[in-house]
Amino acid sequence: MSKNIIFLNPIFKETIWGGNKLKQFGYSIPSDTIGECWGISAHKNGDCTICGGEYKGMTLSQLWNSHRDLFGNCEGDCFPLLVKIIDAKKDLSIQVHPDDRYAMKHENGSLGKTECWYVLDCEKNSTIIIGHNAKNSIEVENMITGRHWKEFIREIPVHKGDFFQIEPGCVHAIKGGTLILETQQNSDITYRVYDYDRLSNGQPRNLHIKQSIDVIQAPFKESSYERTISFGLDYTCEKLIECPLYCVESLKISGSAQIPQTHSFMNMSVISGEGTINNIAIKKGTHFILPYNYGNIEFKGDMQIITSYIQ
Repeated sequence: MSKNIIFLNPIFKETIWGGNKLKQFGYSIPSDTIGECWGISAHKNGDCTICGGEYKGMTLSQLWNSHRDLFGNCEGDCFPLLVKIIDAKKDLSIQVHPDDRYAMKHENGSLGKTECWYVLDCEKNSTIIIGHNAKNSIEVENMITGRHWKEFIREIPVHKGDFFQIEPGCVHAIKGGTLILETQQNSDITYRVYDYDRLSNGQPRNLHIKQSIDVIQAPFKESSYERTISFGLDYTCEKLIECPLYCVESLKISGSAQIPQTHSFMNMSVISGEGTINNIAIKKGTHFILPYNYGNIEFKGDMQIITSYIQ
């Protein structure tokens, strides 16, 4: 089995709400309205290519299909996770995601979408939309069809380093001035509830009112999880979330650290600083996967990495 680290070329998505803050990660972005960097993705709408080693030029989906041993022979038709960096210069639409059951039935067999956000940065006094104020499904429908947006949405303050788990059925929106790293199921299904009556190419973007009303959970229940920190020599590891679909951690290196890779695979995205992994240079904006049975990892440098894996 290859012990090579799988480094990936990111894919950039232009959006009406995007900006140019992804330049901070050393990326040469194609415009000043880039909303998303898909750093680790095998989705058909953005399939990252391997940027070095014996698999150079292959897409991640091709590698998943032809070398499943690199991923611990995980089951499933597709690579299970997708990691993005999102630059919201302007507000994203108010939206909601379906669960696997609804998406399978109504979206041509797609996965649903559970996701989580780690706030990389945000402007002073920034807010974010998580949840709603309707007491039941009837109020959800009445508030949406009556366009009672101020009464409907739940808006809360947001700060750098905050973390949010977004379950299917949870109304949510990233607001302008916020930069996040998102870890999610390998899905691109989003239902827009409201888009501020904006125009794209002179036309309003499609809304998904029926689907949204179908899947919004009411009343809103905040996700329950506990962030825990463990300490090692020259590093700390904070577990941000452990759920049936993924585990996400924040790894902070300060010096030289030895860490074992004990999972079927590990996604890694460097969000600040620079250094080396097993003497290979990495820096802010680098995305890579450690394959199954990789063994010990030696980090050197001063950096923060968001990692994700499945149980």
